Amino acid sequence: MSDGATYSSAAHDSTIGIQAETVHNSSVYFVHPDASPQEKYRVGVRLLEDGVPSRAREMITDAIAHGYRNAEVRFHWVLAMFSTRTHHDLSAEEVQQLHRASGLIRSYPEGEWKEALRVVFDLLTALGSASGTTGPVLKQLQDLPSRQHDAILRHLDLMLTGGLKDDLWAETLEKADAERWGNHRAKRVWAYFEPSPIGARAAPPRLNTAAAAAAQAALPPRVALFVVSSVTLGALAWIAHPALAVVESLVALGAGRAAARCGIQWWGRQPRPDRTAGSDAPQPHSPAPPEGGFTNSVRNRFEHYFTVRTPHGFTPDAWLAHTAEVRSDLASEIADLYRESRIGVDRVNWLIRYLAEEARNRHNNGTLFDRHPQDRTPTRTKVLTVAALAVCGAAVLAGLGTAVRGAVQPRPVWALLAFLGLAWSGHAAAQLWLKVRRERHRLAMEAREYQEELAARQKAHQRWKAHLDETRPSEVEMETWLACDKTSFVDEALRHHRLTWRDLITHTILVTPARPYKRARIQGGPWRYSHYVIRLFLFTRDGIREVSSELEFSDSTRRNEQRSNYRFDALSSVQVTENADVGYDLELVLTNGPARKIRVKDADAHQLTPDESAREISEISLSTAGFTHTFRLLEGIAADGKGWLERHNPDNMTPFQIAD
Repeated sequence: MSDGATYSSAAHDSTIGIQAETVHNSSVYFVHPDASPQEKYRVGVRLLEDGVPSRAREMITDAIAHGYRNAEVRFHWVLAMFSTRTHHDLSAEEVQQLHRASGLIRSYPEGEWKEALRVVFDLLTALGSASGTTGPVLKQLQDLPSRQHDAILRHLDLMLTGGLKDDLWAETLEKADAERWGNHRAKRVWAYFEPSPIGARAAPPRLNTAAAAAAQAALPPRVALFVVSSVTLGALAWIAHPALAVVESLVALGAGRAAARCGIQWWGRQPRPDRTAGSDAPQPHSPAPPEGGFTNSVRNRFEHYFTVRTPHGFTPDAWLAHTAEVRSDLASEIADLYRESRIGVDRVNWLIRYLAEEARNRHNNGTLFDRHPQDRTPTRTKVLTVAALAVCGAAVLAGLGTAVRGAVQPRPVWALLAFLGLAWSGHAAAQLWLKVRRERHRLAMEAREYQEELAARQKAHQRWKAHLDETRPSEVEMETWLACDKTSFVDEALRHHRLTWRDLITHTILVTPARPYKRARIQGGPWRYSHYVIRLFLFTRDGIREVSSELEFSDSTRRNEQRSNYRFDALSSVQVTENADVGYDLELVLTNGPARKIRVKDADAHQLTPDESAREISEISLSTAGFTHTFRLLEGIAADGKGWLERHNPDNMTPFQIAD
């Protein structure tokens, strides 16, 4: 039954959507089969610190089995055995292993790790004791170095209950408050969920055009005719007047060479259209890309980043209208470059943002519509070109006159035909030659632009990747922040219900995703979410108090809190539904209300790397969410009611005997 204090604006299980998900490349959790026991232990400790105790137990146990045994190793093994678990989660074999481990303490040399291991077993033995009898062990705990002291409080959280927990709670809460917003949490969490940026690409140079290829093929015959005509006309002039023919030929060759050199600078470059004149004119629209597709997403992101990166003097709407064509060209380029990569637009956001910033900078520099403006041909070059052409033409005409005046029939006819051939083939060869030169100039220019653009984008990619690597929180930080959030949540629930740890038989916390969310993980690690639902079950002698709240992980804010109270016998059944394509659902059935379905974990098989096991990653995520412990606890109560809790009370646990 409810206590009437329910606050909610939406069901926690409502499906709104996943905003983004990514898997960060990492090798911190992977161990070569031939790795040494020391290496396996090191990875096991890392897993334990990062909140993955299930795999930590496996790694440290394997290290012990291969001969790596000392007080430090055994200390972390014991913490891994109890992390996110209580005594009733232990198998009979694990209990026997723990009892054997307590008897091994005397064999270790004296030191801080042996003392820490002794304190752990003393705390376990003191469970359920009155406050007055726990003083000595608490003093021992306080005397430990902070590393061991903090690790014990964190990993034995579910084991330490009753008066012992009451005595430690103020210290636990104080530490959580100090670390909850530490290490610039609010400014760094976003980077954990940011996908790895895909590498830089740029549009490659276009290949030779068909027109340029045709011009190059048609050029040799024109050149051959030009040479034959020139030689014929020169020979006829030589026959008529050798000295004058030599002068006319030298002048024509010199002027022609000068005209060619200057003409290349004037006409031999690919002209660029002036896009500024029609930049505000309406452009014909291409068919709209499919809604939700990659191209449409790229266009939407370009519009977003152009809106937020507006130069001075423009409103966002005016800037979007002014850059419609530029933005469309850039969006088409990026969509074409990355469409075949089968990636989400989130991985190319860095490039879209960079191009939006570049467009703003080019506008400020006056080069928005022509990123590489064509160099203006100097007036001197134009004058020299015209003058050289005039001199060359005059020399050729003079040569024609010389050939005609000093010749008898039929030489004048041959001279006229040679001149006509020279004029036609020269003009045609010049046009074709300039077209070929323009194409070569275009290819060289576009190749240079490609290299420059690619280099600039690569630098932008490196800057963004370095910023992400520097900003992204570590697994330890993410786990620490979440643990602090849970501690704060438990404290508020206890104060609201006016309960102390002495009033509780036990408790459990279930942390599940709340949509919409972003999620991410490192290879071999559990999923972490930007938006959680935290559910706390407090088991008292009078019944169960359930409190849940949504948590925005970036800033540790909570909302939509819900509270329910019900008797032990009201919990009639607990069921789990597993679907590889959907995820895990936990269903609670109460006798006086409808069944409640809780999405514990979404499907993740599509996000696995080739060297990951779907079953292993699923078990890791469920364990870190608190599902394994919560399900076993609720299942036992649903089956046997309060009697199950009483049989599994810490007071009934066999004390660990430590022999010195």
